[in-house]
Amino acid sequence: MFLPNKERRVKYLGFNDVWFSIVGIIALSFIVDYLISNSFGSYPFPDSLINYSVSLFFSICNWLIIRPVVILLRKRYPELKDDAIRIVLLFLSVQGIVLVIYLVGNYAIAHLLSAEFNPLYDLSIPVIVSIVSFMVTALYEAVYYQIRLKKSVRREEQAKQVMIQAQLDTLKNQAQPHFLFNTLNTLRDIIDQNEKEDAKKFVDKLSDIYRFILDSGKVNTTSLRKEIKFAKAYMHIQSERFGDNLIVNWQIPEDMMDHMIIPMSLQLLLENAIKHNVVSRSKPLVIDIVIDNNNLIVTNKIQAKSTKLHSTKMGLKNIDKRYNLIADKSITILKDQHQFSVAIPLLSMSDKKNAYEGTDH
Repeated sequence: MFLPNKERRVKYLGFNDVWFSIVGIIALSFIVDYLISNSFGSYPFPDSLINYSVSLFFSICNWLIIRPVVILLRKRYPELKDDAIRIVLLFLSVQGIVLVIYLVGNYAIAHLLSAEFNPLYDLSIPVIVSIVSFMVTALYEAVYYQIRLKKSVRREEQAKQVMIQAQLDTLKNQAQPHFLFNTLNTLRDIIDQNEKEDAKKFVDKLSDIYRFILDSGKVNTTSLRKEIKFAKAYMHIQSERFGDNLIVNWQIPEDMMDHMIIPMSLQLLLENAIKHNVVSRSKPLVIDIVIDNNNLIVTNKIQAKSTKLHSTKMGLKNIDKRYNLIADKSITILKDQHQFSVAIPLLSMSDKKNAYEGTDH
């Protein structure tokens, strides 16, 4: 009950209270003595020492009994929701303990001194001692509450991280089958229209791409350099199908290459541009990729197909959700009669939400 083990003291009290107890008992005894009799200001030094010794004795008894009661109540009522009932019981316990020690102690002293003791003589003494004792236990409670509050916040943040990681994994798992479906359709077209060697080269490039996808599945952000390398490999595959009818203008400064980006986001924008626009010799599709104001902007001329494909906009929603979860940022979509543009933020490490920095595996 007195918890000689340091780890158990910290567990139930919130901190190692050895020195706090020693200093607290001495301070409590001086305060009680001053409030009740002011021995050192009212009596000769030898008599004041005797009076103070009595105050010290009662303070030690109070502290050593109240402290285990504090620990017992914390074991019995450990949750934040139980604080009200625990504090009420603690308040009542302090009152009872102080009163019992006052009565028993004074009877013992009266017996030793062969004097009479009237327990109703001065009940202001246990009241004063109770108030001071409860102030001391309030310090214990304040420390205990602060530590549990921090633990509660930490658990809540960890729960949020787990939830966010699950959401990110779900979004990434949505994006990968979507990409696989489209690349397999492209492979089928190549097999129908081109030689077998072209199909073999396509499969080789596809294996390189999926190596990137597997690697990017372990993290929530990747460098712009790696994402561009992946996007160029993807466009090489598309050029097998469209040839010179598909043109990408890359205008990326070298000093921006180390910024971070959501994996597969650039590739998905390129894929959408190809999916929803005519790509032909008479209407070559030109895609411009530039950086402006820390945003990667992908722009293409609108060349709508005569047969419009049904679009769920899952890809853009996917990118936007991932940016919002990781960095509390959103993508920007601009569309007029002639052009369609999407701006995706480039991230630095400081852009990541502090609460979610641990979501990368």
